[in-house]
Amino acid sequence: MDEKVIIDPKNKDSIGLIRDNIYSEIFPIFKSGRDISVICIGSDRSTGDSLGPLIGEKLKFLNREHFSIYGNLQYPVHAKNILDTLDNINKLNNNPFIIAVDACLGSLEHVGSVILKKSPLLPGAAVNKNLPPVGNLSITGVVNISGTMEFMVLQNTRLYNVMQLADLISNGIYHSILKTYGGRKYSIHELDVLKRYKNQIEAQ
Repeated sequence: MDEKVIIDPKNKDSIGLIRDNIYSEIFPIFKSGRDISVICIGSDRSTGDSLGPLIGEKLKFLNREHFSIYGNLQYPVHAKNILDTLDNINKLNNNPFIIAVDACLGSLEHVGSVILKKSPLLPGAAVNKNLPPVGNLSITGVVNISGTMEFMVLQNTRLYNVMQLADLISNGIYHSILKTYGGRKYSIHELDVLKRYKNQIEAQ
């Protein structure tokens, strides 16, 4: 994977590109025996900032040995608890490789795009929060245009746009984990979720 990859949602293979770029980074980590954790950052109290919790909600059934998801709609990871969450991840996992997922603001041409970087992200940067860098690999979804009054921009972002990004990123992460760890037995609820994912992919 390149240092930075920008994936256009209009690309018919956008899910595959997300899958393959993540896989290229995490497969060697998996083979080395390190744990992998995905931390989905954001708040369900702001439409634009809800991308992380929505992705975590869609993927929480993927938790398994050596792989964990943190942050969802019920238990979001945000500015007030992110330090405690990072401490918890490091205590419970073996030298974890952390994938950080968050919303971001960007240029008009990149709204709706997914950005993968082989570097940490700075959570809360759009609203001037002073938080530590998070992640060995970062995945951000560009939910709206950057500029002035970015807090208000996040608050007034269309939920439809956020949901489109949440579906795209969660599908990409899901398939990268399946490709890395292989299949396993699922509960009836999980099979229903997988069926819906399969239908979404086939409809694209």
